Amino acid sequence: MRSKQRTTPSRITAVAAAAVVAGLVLGGCGVRPAGVTDSAGGAKFTMSDSTPAPTKEIDNFNWAMYAEPFSLDYAYAFDYPDNTVLSNVCESLFRWNADLSTSPGLATRVENPDPLTWIYTIREGVKFHDGSEMTADDVVASLSRHLDPEVGSFWASAYQNVETIQKTGDFEVTVTMTRPDYVFNSSLVGATGVVESAKTLEAAGKDYGNSSTGVNCTGPFRFDQWEAGESITLKRFEDYWDPELKAKSGQVTFKMLPDATSRINAFQTGEIDGGFAIPSNAMDILKASKDAGSLYFGADTSVQSLVFSNLAGTFKDVRVRKALMMAINREALIKAAEQGYAKKTDALTTKSVWTDVPPQTTDEAFATLPSTPYDLEEARKLIKEAGAEGSKFVFATASLNAAFDITARAIASAAKEIGLEPEIQTMSNDKYTTLFSDPEARKNVDLLVTSWYLSSTEPLEMYSVLRTGDFSNYGGWSNAEFDDLVNTAYTVQDPEARGKLTGKAAALAAEDVVWGPLYETVTSMWLGKRITGADPSINYMYFPWAAQIGGR
Repeated sequence: MRSKQRTTPSRITAVAAAAVVAGLVLGGCGVRPAGVTDSAGGAKFTMSDSTPAPTKEIDNFNWAMYAEPFSLDYAYAFDYPDNTVLSNVCESLFRWNADLSTSPGLATRVENPDPLTWIYTIREGVKFHDGSEMTADDVVASLSRHLDPEVGSFWASAYQNVETIQKTGDFEVTVTMTRPDYVFNSSLVGATGVVESAKTLEAAGKDYGNSSTGVNCTGPFRFDQWEAGESITLKRFEDYWDPELKAKSGQVTFKMLPDATSRINAFQTGEIDGGFAIPSNAMDILKASKDAGSLYFGADTSVQSLVFSNLAGTFKDVRVRKALMMAINREALIKAAEQGYAKKTDALTTKSVWTDVPPQTTDEAFATLPSTPYDLEEARKLIKEAGAEGSKFVFATASLNAAFDITARAIASAAKEIGLEPEIQTMSNDKYTTLFSDPEARKNVDLLVTSWYLSSTEPLEMYSVLRTGDFSNYGGWSNAEFDDLVNTAYTVQDPEARGKLTGKAAALAAEDVVWGPLYETVTSMWLGKRITGADPSINYMYFPWAAQIGGR
């Protein structure tokens, strides 16, 4: 859900765990700060760049999904389930690698001859799954959908400064800007850079990407079948253009298993071969299940945050937003909900997405962010000053896993402790994901939680969504100074200067507590004893990771 919620050596129930965390979060007595060490003082986990290379091809493997994709239309692929599948079927102009670097994809070259022009050389000899050859016409048609108000792309903001997208050669596309935009190109590693057959887009129309039509792209797997509520099956594409990433499995089947316990049991029995976003309360269990498979941790760009989705009600006053953040003992929350597999943060981005910015500039940006330390007394004082005692709000949540249940209950308990009155609205996993793409679904919802990932190594991607009127500015926050800083940063080519402007914008958003950062997570991945080869990295959202998987 733009919100992948991650969830002891023991299988405690969500209710019992919530009772434990209530005491930890609210009282905070005798709780040492959560870290990345285990009970023996050793490393809680180690990061991996890759997994052992496969030794053979396999006929198929099964992959667990916590929710069903909203759509396989790249214009609406805005969440973990959608992109976990789509990344293996459709490809973008550039690739996002496991170390979060970028390399050529369906575009072999990019030129920026002047501040308003981007010229892309399109790879030749690439075939769509129907056998037709990709040309510049397909690229123009695919990218242009983000400009079409009839399509209503969830990624339209990435194209905010695009004036025209034109074919300037059989294998050349030129994008002209209305103003300089040095963030646009970096976004093309993700859904904004996906290329689909122009003929398919025209033929499918509004049915494109749904369970009956599927997609017709260029990836190492082709769409085969979508059984609504059950599974999505992909078949190996034999004419894939890149021999180094030709799929090592003849088929991959994505199984929809919304119940976290069912997923973990399926991992242990071998019924399911693998999955991402492992519930935190199952990590120690799976680490000990060495005969069943292996648990890996890798690079991530996600931050678990509170989203104040209605700034016209209880959370209109910044003092109320700040008070709720101060009422949450984040270190205790990490320990209880995430079992220590996370790190406290005051930022809405990880440092891993500031790769082009000099380290000193990055450190300064993070150091100047205001903090909201755990302080119940001060939180109660702010609530009283704001005249918000007894104020009610609707807190949307879902039973994604134990960690999410614990987090939701802890936040609700913290709110009650400082005099607010939360009403918990529990939704199905699938419905919860729609909160991040459908304004109608957010009606009457004041607060929700997200694990917000960035789709590129550009921190402006995060702060751009908080501008006035942006698609993902869920609370409708508006700050002219912030807007000006972000919009100006887009026009700055130098990464250091752009980073400094981004840092100032980040500080403004933090001071107003537009979103409330709780902690950073890591990418988690389970590979059963039959399979190996995938990289444990957030890049799986936009890289054909399933093609790497073969037999051990």
